[in-house]
Amino acid sequence: MSETQLTAEGSISPPQPAEQSPPAEPWFGSPIGFVNSLFEWFGGIGVFSWQVLRAAVTPPYEWGELIRQLDEVGSKSVPLVAMAGAAIGVVLSMEARSSLTHFGAKAMLPSAIVYSVVQEMGPIITSLVVSGRVGAGIGAELASMKVTEQIDAIEASALNPYRLLAATRILACILMLPLLTIAADASGVFMGWLTSTITDPISMRQFIDSGFRGATFNALLPPTFKTAVFGLIIGTIACFQGMKTQGGAAGVGRAATESVVLSSLFVILADVVLVKFILVFFP
Repeated sequence: MSETQLTAEGSISPPQPAEQSPPAEPWFGSPIGFVNSLFEWFGGIGVFSWQVLRAAVTPPYEWGELIRQLDEVGSKSVPLVAMAGAAIGVVLSMEARSSLTHFGAKAMLPSAIVYSVVQEMGPIITSLVVSGRVGAGIGAELASMKVTEQIDAIEASALNPYRLLAATRILACILMLPLLTIAADASGVFMGWLTSTITDPISMRQFIDSGFRGATFNALLPPTFKTAVFGLIIGTIACFQGMKTQGGAAGVGRAATESVVLSSLFVILADVVLVKFILVFFP
């Protein structure tokens, strides 16, 4: 084809310039649009949290759904959490043994393992594992209910979806995270002892006595129960992302992904704040 074209009268028209495509915007859009979206998201989750709180304290209460969610969040997460805790114990035992032997402090190995697992590694790893498993599940489940109009059907049946769907899942995450953390801590300490005793035999009782020597409730309980805050973050973000989904099947996948990414990010940020809080109020 020639670049020139014939008009209706037979004259030759000059070639038309090619249309210029608009310049591509960065992945986050314009800076102003990104800031607006950020404030819109925080405002949306604030309104959502207030609606869930108001629905949660208003009878009737959904005890049956709460028990089902406790099983879904807690019981079905135990194997994965225990394996994650066991991996932490094995790695800490091997790494700490090498470092402490180098400095001539091998006797501190049980204390190093116990304090590392109980005070920081156990809570944060448990929360991230639950964020990946439970957060994605809640986000995808509620998103699929949203795009198939099941949530609208629940509202039409005179049921409050914030009470039935969101409050039960958030409360289950809050209650189950400390218990799952204890399971991960126990698994990590046990595997730390098992890995240690393969190289240098030591009884489990002696390992536990040495590891917890000098420990107080102020040192052990706050790191465990701070995971209740992590559970609140995971449940709230996952429910919010799921219940505001739009866009069909693509929106369901996007809600699951955003639930995991955002909940994991805010868990890490909350851990920074809570560690400082615990150091100040529970020295």
